[in-house]
Amino acid sequence: MEESSRAQVVLAGWACTALCLVSCAAAYSHGASLSACSDMVPRHLRVQLHSLSNNYITVHTNMSSYSPGDKVPVTVRSTMDFMGFLLQAREVSNDETAGTFVIIPPGSKLLTCFEDGDTVTHSDKSLKRNLSFVWKAPDQPIGDIKFFVSVVQSYFVYWTKIESALVAQRGQN
Repeated sequence: MEESSRAQVVLAGWACTALCLVSCAAAYSHGASLSACSDMVPRHLRVQLHSLSNNYITVHTNMSSYSPGDKVPVTVRSTMDFMGFLLQAREVSNDETAGTFVIIPPGSKLLTCFEDGDTVTHSDKSLKRNLSFVWKAPDQPIGDIKFFVSVVQSYFVYWTKIESALVAQRGQN
């Protein structure tokens, strides 16, 4: 192979790699991919999972119990800035998503993973710290739930499935 042809092939390879990296980064700057719905793991390249026992990200609600149809306030707080997130309520009994988010903060959007509005993700890569949401329980009983959030601090650093305390369904046998 001639030296100039080899250089063109190498240059073309680098161009394709750069284009892929830019398109992948741009895709996730506007929210999590549907491929993250089940396991809540970001689909970034060469990411570094950090310990689940972090001491600066929390997800919680001021309610320890709820009834079907109730609206439950949920907050995600961090002592450090982060860019991306994925938030879901899940049934404790089977780990399936439950309910819908009815109020979401600026810089976020609803995502339909399994049911309409069962997940919230970021809609831009602005820095975030404290986010408030309102989740609406289904009208039919589903049992106890927990809220889970995955947080992306940067393209290469993230934490998955940080969980809230259990929120019990009132009136269960």
